[in-house]
Amino acid sequence: MQLTSQEIQELIPNRFPIFYMDGVKELVAGESITAIKNVTADESFVNGYRPGEYVMPPALIVESLAQAASILILKSPAFEHKTAYLGGISKAEFLKDVHASDQLELKVKMKKQRDNMGVVSCEAVVNEEVVLKAELMFIVEPEETVR
Repeated sequence: MQLTSQEIQELIPNRFPIFYMDGVKELVAGESITAIKNVTADESFVNGYRPGEYVMPPALIVESLAQAASILILKSPAFEHKTAYLGGISKAEFLKDVHASDQLELKVKMKKQRDNMGVVSCEAVVNEEVVLKAELMFIVEPEETVR
């Protein structure tokens, strides 16, 4: 399954300036997702992190992975119409900078889930090279809310 940026915004509450999803290339509900973030020089954080170097801050790459994980989680029938929250970062390994003009592939796999909590393993990839590895914990709101 593929999703556009507009379809993603129907799933997760993030909006500009903290919305980092340009699309979903592949989604297997409850199993895995590959999402895309195009890094551009006109994003304020790219030049603000290390001025003149046009680098995406590693914390925002983790946030991008968390947003991709939210999409994966919320496309599961058990969590439809709910909100997923980042519950923690149990592991994160920053391997390489991400620059303007790079396209991040955000690869997330469901590792384990119990009730409304779980763990996902994540990789951020640029040109088939892993730039960040992480393991994130998530929590889904226990009761359905109306949006």
